[in-house]
Amino acid sequence: MDTLLSPRRRTLVKALGATALLAGCGEAPGLVARPLAAFQGPAMGTVWNAKLAGPLADSLASKASSAVAAALEGVVRRMSTYLDSSELARFNAAPAGKAVALSRETLEVFALAREVSAATGGAFDVTVAPAVDAWGFGPSKARRIPSSAELAAVAARIDWRAISVDPGAGTLAKSRDGVRADLSGIAKGYGVDVAARSLEALGATDYLVEAGGEVRVRGRNAEGKPWRVGIERPDVAGQQAYLVVPLDGLSMATSGDYRIYFEQGGRRYSHEIDPATREPVRGSLASVTVVAKDCAWADAMATALFVMGAERGFAYAVQQGMAAFFIERAGNGRLSDRQTPAFAKLGAARVTA
Repeated sequence: MDTLLSPRRRTLVKALGATALLAGCGEAPGLVARPLAAFQGPAMGTVWNAKLAGPLADSLASKASSAVAAALEGVVRRMSTYLDSSELARFNAAPAGKAVALSRETLEVFALAREVSAATGGAFDVTVAPAVDAWGFGPSKARRIPSSAELAAVAARIDWRAISVDPGAGTLAKSRDGVRADLSGIAKGYGVDVAARSLEALGATDYLVEAGGEVRVRGRNAEGKPWRVGIERPDVAGQQAYLVVPLDGLSMATSGDYRIYFEQGGRRYSHEIDPATREPVRGSLASVTVVAKDCAWADAMATALFVMGAERGFAYAVQQGMAAFFIERAGNGRLSDRQTPAFAKLGAARVTA
């Protein structure tokens, strides 16, 4: 899970080892044949970017920036791990058996989280919050290696099945005390979805919305071509593209271990926590990217595949027909990668290092 809702502002593409925004990269002066408007602002502990292409009504251009900002801030206000006033905080503080009234948006995220958890056998689990906190990847940011006894003690508090959603009543409840949720592995993607819908409500037909590396696009860029979004190269200073993917009407999200971590005793401990072991994921994987219609789903599924690991995650993605791209460490600073058949159909282009 990622601490994406931290109030600490990060540079673009900081969290989740995320996808680098490279839309329109390589555009030469004089080739832009359509209007392009670009907006940017802080939200979710990172920076969001929005681009609009095509004929723009004055009302759209003037309202787009505030619409995206309001959409993302609404998600933060409801689902932040860091705000004591958030709906998430109110649910986490509630005792077992108490039905907590929440907004439609927060209930939607929990319902989707349950779907992904059930589909992946718990590889994605928002109740992993106690383990996230134990390693210092939560609000305290006190990075540490917890004892085996401490990790064993939180095991009973991590189980997505302990949370139940009642859409009719508009409530959420937990079946045991001590269960707490961390929506960092899904809320940012959901925020991008909400921001995209806010642009569509204003009449936008050609746009790109990105927050901290999670991206959703529709239509064409200023050249009249599909938007181009890059997957970041792991383990390098700054941000370099590893692969550039053309997208239209799709979202992309990446989960990785190379942005939020600490090292001790020669081992890297990342924020990607396996709910089954309550420990940071180990293995050769550096990042997993998922392309799908909705960004929230791609966000959660990228986390699940990363937790599953290089072999099981790839096999699962192929079996489910997902468009997924896996980058692994091959030793001596080298990287290797694999893409599922569905991802291969996207026509991504490699970037020469």
